[in-house]
Amino acid sequence: MKKILILGFLINASILYAQPPSGEEILKRIDNNFYAENRVSITSMIIKGRRATRTVKAKSWVRGMDKAFTEYLFPAREEGTKMLKIKDELWTWSPSTDRIIRIAGHMLRQSLMGSDVSYEDFMEDPELTNIYDAVVAGEETIEGRPCYVLDLKAKKEGVAYHTKKLWVDKERYIPLRQDWFAKGGKLLKTVTISEVFKVDNRWYPKRMVFKDVLKKGEGTEFIIESVDFNTEIPEHIFTKASLRR
Repeated sequence: MKKILILGFLINASILYAQPPSGEEILKRIDNNFYAENRVSITSMIIKGRRATRTVKAKSWVRGMDKAFTEYLFPAREEGTKMLKIKDELWTWSPSTDRIIRIAGHMLRQSLMGSDVSYEDFMEDPELTNIYDAVVAGEETIEGRPCYVLDLKAKKEGVAYHTKKLWVDKERYIPLRQDWFAKGGKLLKTVTISEVFKVDNRWYPKRMVFKDVLKKGEGTEFIIESVDFNTEIPEHIFTKASLRR
């Protein structure tokens, strides 16, 4: 009798252990990979338009969820252009005009440097758990990697993408593919991660492609050339005065 009870306990324990994590738990693990108190990165965007392809290079300083500063380094026509985000506000400055412009309202939906990424995408809270509720819809394989399939729904109104569908690598907790939808269910944008790397004990995307399905062209490849987490960033970086420096 005792052996039967022990065997039953072991079977129940193994079933419980085999249960997949909840949608919320998976989102938290994604956030743990992506979020950092401070982050300094150098990135390149390869914008594959209908007629031509061009590359834009930038350096970004990010603090938590509320502050970000970006300076464009290449090409020459964009060099010195800067962008500052503080909470829900966004400003840009260009050396050619020497004007600080606040990006707000419908302007947030405009393309960033002609890419498939919008200002609205740039402004989105990086922590998914702050924006979405998630349920595990199934399991699939992407590029040979077993993935959890998650359905995300916005917790409140006014979010750029009301629902999202994510294919999350079971081992590394990186969303290898994302589909972003409008409130009415129309697909607006796709994001695919083709390469990841490990830095500071976290998995992070190395190469990804953003595709605005409403635009022509092959999409925008976004490459993380380097990234440093939890590095010291001077407070003066996140000020309007830095836009003109």
